Amino acid sequence: MPSTQRVLDVLITTILAVAAPTAVGAAPCAFAEQGDGRATEVVDGRSFRLADGREIRLVGIEPASVDGGTTPADALAELVRGRDVVLRGTDDAPDRYGRQSAFVFVADSDVLVQHELLARGEALLAADVTDKDCAATLAAAESEARSARRGIWSSATVIKSAESPADILTGIGRFTVVEGKVLSVRQAGTTTYLNFARNWTRGFAVTISRRVLPAFEAAGLAMKSLEQRRIRVRGWVEARPGSNSGPRIDVAKVAQIEILSSN
Repeated sequence: MPSTQRVLDVLITTILAVAAPTAVGAAPCAFAEQGDGRATEVVDGRSFRLADGREIRLVGIEPASVDGGTTPADALAELVRGRDVVLRGTDDAPDRYGRQSAFVFVADSDVLVQHELLARGEALLAADVTDKDCAATLAAAESEARSARRGIWSSATVIKSAESPADILTGIGRFTVVEGKVLSVRQAGTTTYLNFARNWTRGFAVTISRRVLPAFEAAGLAMKSLEQRRIRVRGWVEARPGSNSGPRIDVAKVAQIEILSSN
């Protein structure tokens, strides 16, 4: 039989393990640590500089604001400026602008900056998070803010209607969320079109390249199955080629499309 001291040691170890706070590494989006530092300067709504000069870009979000609301840069500054932060991710290689993309945690806490911005309604969820648990956590934060009408979600104009292409066109070059009913799915060359208007040349459309279709099929999402369904799509608004043509969003990732209704 084990000694009394051995039993006590095991009991104490168990109690300490239960009582200990959850480690940051166990939190959603807490990938491998890729450095740390003190945030000294906010560049824009999703980028800031550390004291050592590195520029950090937040992955998983797109800055957003409404007239009269907090600017994206101010919202980020409130969370990170003057604070020590920990950088986490799967790749610390800088992008072509020299920025390091990362999930950012406030040091000595499990506060994920991206999650906080989404939960406060100070940002939109992007579609560049490949880890399912992390993506689901961020999506839930945005959904909660939308339901509570916090931040940008206090405005009814954040989500654009696919039935108002002129309104969508005002956001050319900007990351935008659009909702509407897919009236038809067409194939033209190497591109699949999800059309939201009967006059497909002037109405809003989603374009999907043939090269990314396997990813949608692997996720169980056939393009034809989207006909007569309401969906929410997010991405960068572009003008379709030709005069008097409607707006479009090019979709390259499954996460850019959210199905809102059945056929």
